Amino acid sequence: MADALAHRGPDGDGYFYCPVNRVSLAHRRLAILDIAGGDQPMWNEDGSIGIVFNGEIYNHIELRRLLERSGHAFQSDHSDTEVLVHGYEEWGLGMLERLNGMFAFCIYDRPKRQLFFARDRFGKKPLYYALVPEGITFASELKALLKHTGVATEIDMLAVKKYFAYGFIPAPASLYRSVRKLPGGCHMRFDLATSELQTGRYYKFEVAPDDSLLRAPESDVGEELLAHLSTATRRRLVADRPVGIFLSGGLDSSAILACASKEKLAQTIRTFSIGFHEKTFDESLHARMVADHFGTDHSEEILDILSAKEISSHVIDLLDEPMGDSSILPTYLLAAFARKHVVVALSGDGGDELLAGYAPFRALGPSKFYRDVLPDFMRCWIRRGIDALPSSENYLSLDFKVKRTLRGLSYPPKVWNPVWLSPLEPNEIADLLESPTPLNLLYEDAIQAWESSRAPDLIGKTTEFYVQFYLQDSILTKVDRASMMVGLEVRAPFLDNDVVEFARRLPSALKMRHGRGKHILRHALRGRLPDRILDLPKKGFGIPLTSWLKTWALPSGSPLLQHSEARFEELRSSHKSGKKDERLFLWCWLVLQNHLEACRVDKTN
Repeated sequence: MADALAHRGPDGDGYFYCPVNRVSLAHRRLAILDIAGGDQPMWNEDGSIGIVFNGEIYNHIELRRLLERSGHAFQSDHSDTEVLVHGYEEWGLGMLERLNGMFAFCIYDRPKRQLFFARDRFGKKPLYYALVPEGITFASELKALLKHTGVATEIDMLAVKKYFAYGFIPAPASLYRSVRKLPGGCHMRFDLATSELQTGRYYKFEVAPDDSLLRAPESDVGEELLAHLSTATRRRLVADRPVGIFLSGGLDSSAILACASKEKLAQTIRTFSIGFHEKTFDESLHARMVADHFGTDHSEEILDILSAKEISSHVIDLLDEPMGDSSILPTYLLAAFARKHVVVALSGDGGDELLAGYAPFRALGPSKFYRDVLPDFMRCWIRRGIDALPSSENYLSLDFKVKRTLRGLSYPPKVWNPVWLSPLEPNEIADLLESPTPLNLLYEDAIQAWESSRAPDLIGKTTEFYVQFYLQDSILTKVDRASMMVGLEVRAPFLDNDVVEFARRLPSALKMRHGRGKHILRHALRGRLPDRILDLPKKGFGIPLTSWLKTWALPSGSPLLQHSEARFEELRSSHKSGKKDERLFLWCWLVLQNHLEACRVDKTN
């Protein structure tokens, strides 16, 4: 199991076995802080409390001072891991509310004969687990967990349906019935004597708009946001190994660089970007403009778009649980390029989710009008007409966005967001997998979150969906897997506790203005960034997947998956002919089939 995670921790390993309680712990280390004294598993003074931990605690220095004042003696010089050991001793479960960082860990409490697990607020670091005849087993990646002979590999067909309904499998489900993901913001205890497992939640993101911010000068609100983001960036620049910044030329990564330039001389800041010779998919010019504006030590690699295609099979083979975001390919290329120079990189992840940066946020107002004013028959007629138009191969083309929006509007508002993202519609999933599933079951996770939300408007409810689901199980999963394939740690200042706490208080009018998201961030950076960068439309990390999938040889299925081969061929043929754009489904299908085949072979061997 540890060997299967060697790519995540190439700098060393550590093992422990307790014959009394039959507890085995293994750790693979990517050494970032206290390189000499940070080996794991790590213990307190008397060996009663031990930990294996993945991640970084950014406020570990402040917490160490508190613990030292309470009488705790530290053996390491500045290890954040040891802060968790003593923090658990001092505060127990209450430690989690004090942590500002990204983490997944297991603490072995010998006196209580318990294992205590926790995952950071947004699930930036992964944690899979399974109950087995011997007790419980866990790992940072699904493929490592499947190395345990006690883990059953029966496919969870409801999870497969959700995979095609969301483009990812929302926690706590996984592809396998026996395996679960501990959701972000959650903890659990396993009793070694009784095998009882208890889970709980210590954090849930909810918007809580503070209308007093609407009455304050926008310049003051913007400065407060930047102050929090600057502090968060400063915390994430701390490391004993080289740190750099991913720079796309977009607003979020440029904001991180603007904040970093307050903390360090610009010429000492390493920034990294990749670009493509094909202009449609290239953002390197904008990244270079921002780097030149601040005078950073900038490195870029310009690739032929085919270079991303050539590494696709390699990345898919390394990918853990299937996920539907094809931008993992350029993300991997960027991570691999940066890893030649640094071991840690800062990214702008979280900005779009917290500050309404995605296209669906802009569609909410027109969508409500469209649904409230037009009768059902007219909406159906309009959708049929739009769907009949030929599909473009351009990245996030207008016809693609319009078709996705109209598709979502065929369903109740409570499932607009997942349907806008979904590779297949519910009826298409039923046809493909030859099993209808009620809408309320297929989208139960999103529906429960929507109906329990106390957000005052559609933007607030949509913000919660993107933070609670899309951020955790798609964006952060993609970045974690792509970066850890090459042993690079990626840190996200926008997900700092203080930044998030401030962002969730922002009223929608400060996030969305005149159909554009991130209004207050854009306002705050005016004069700090070139106007051209501030006025750029949102653009993702794209590849020409639509055209690629017209020529790729795709597996028609797996013996582990019951499905209609005829329906699959219809979808593939429709895409090849240009009649419909099925890129999201075909990519999800390719990744899923590859995973099933790899795991089947592994278990057989």
